Amino acid sequence: MIVVIGGGPAGRYAAMRLARAGKKVQLIEKRSAGVGGQCLHQGCMIICALNDVARFMQQARVFQKYGFLGSAEGFSYPVLIQKMQEIIKIIAGVLEEETIHAGVEIIRGSAEIQGETLRIDGVETPYEAVIVASGAHPRIPEISGCCLPGVYTAHTILSMPTLPKRMVIIGSGVIAAEFAYIFSSFGAEVTIVARSSLLRAFPEQLVKEARKDLSQVTIEEQVTVAGISGQESVTGVIIREKDGMREIAADAVLLAAGMIPYTGFISGIACGPDGALLVNDRMETSVPGIYAAGDVTGTGYLTPIARHQGRKAADAILKNPFEPDPVAIPQAIKLKHDVAYCRRPGEVRKGLTIPGPAGPGTFWEVTNHHTGSATIEFDENGHLIGLAEASPVASVAMEYLGWMMNSDIRIDEFDRFIEVHPSPDGIPWLLKYLNGKKSDNQKGS
Repeated sequence: MIVVIGGGPAGRYAAMRLARAGKKVQLIEKRSAGVGGQCLHQGCMIICALNDVARFMQQARVFQKYGFLGSAEGFSYPVLIQKMQEIIKIIAGVLEEETIHAGVEIIRGSAEIQGETLRIDGVETPYEAVIVASGAHPRIPEISGCCLPGVYTAHTILSMPTLPKRMVIIGSGVIAAEFAYIFSSFGAEVTIVARSSLLRAFPEQLVKEARKDLSQVTIEEQVTVAGISGQESVTGVIIREKDGMREIAADAVLLAAGMIPYTGFISGIACGPDGALLVNDRMETSVPGIYAAGDVTGTGYLTPIARHQGRKAADAILKNPFEPDPVAIPQAIKLKHDVAYCRRPGEVRKGLTIPGPAGPGTFWEVTNHHTGSATIEFDENGHLIGLAEASPVASVAMEYLGWMMNSDIRIDEFDRFIEVHPSPDGIPWLLKYLNGKKSDNQKGS
């Protein structure tokens, strides 16, 4: 028997791959809402659902400004959350049916690991191998007031009963930016309080585009939070300044200070400083027969990487050859535009940027100069080492462009590329331009 702990992207993918290979597999899922993990229940799908509505409301305001659409009244935040959860329940049912159909036995319960010993709901359980895919949970900063009513994380935000008038988001990364865009579009007055700078891991051009999308949000950077104020419920966030303390009023506070691997049920296995399970290149932990995959390994907190690691752990058990790890990993966040990039790490790069073209989703933004942008980055030899785009289609385009980079496809091969027109995707234009410039330089020499 192979036991997989956690029914998120890593665990479910691994369990199905093992079952289809003829292995007997039990998937242990403690979440009463079903499989799908953080991605479905507290992450990616939540952002997609809320972002769809936020974009719709912002687009309606653009049309109202042009004068051919009347005002839209009657937005109900509670109804939005209710209907979204109904659809998530449907998706969870589809995923569960798919998992069972693959031959996986799903068990509702909790696991505990002590060295080589596995217990399911307190009962010691023998196994051929174990894959730990328990995911991650929000990091709670060490500041006073985090337990006050009205303070939320990405895992609890759906319990917020009504749309707040004033929200403070503590954090500077993807979660902070995405929820800031959503709630400001819904009409809340949103302030981001960042210890460092906004989206500091993103390419500079994309940070500029993100700031445009967050123009309704107050962004306070390089700020130290001294505490969260309130008695029976939250009333504000206190920040420390040179001249003393200042309070930012808030009806709700969202903690978006990053994620930490969920390993509280594990002992006797080597972990990193943040609790992440340490694994080798075969996804094996320090205990023979126990593997780990996904967010619990602390590597990126990205759903595609979790799936890749789940497959890799399954293949290690099946003694199959591995697919190579990607060098360049495409990433995207959803604001007014998709803000996406893919880079080879550790390269010295030059960049070339153009505004995004008019097309579906950007035509009515031409007069606002808000059509996004496209950037390519290349080394001194003209080899492509990075791509970045802000556009309505950037996340879809970037996954194929990321595959191109990881497959070492040359820029000159884009001479054979035919794009779809009209499109707000500007990267094909840039790639063809760079290739033409390279050819002109070669002819000139």
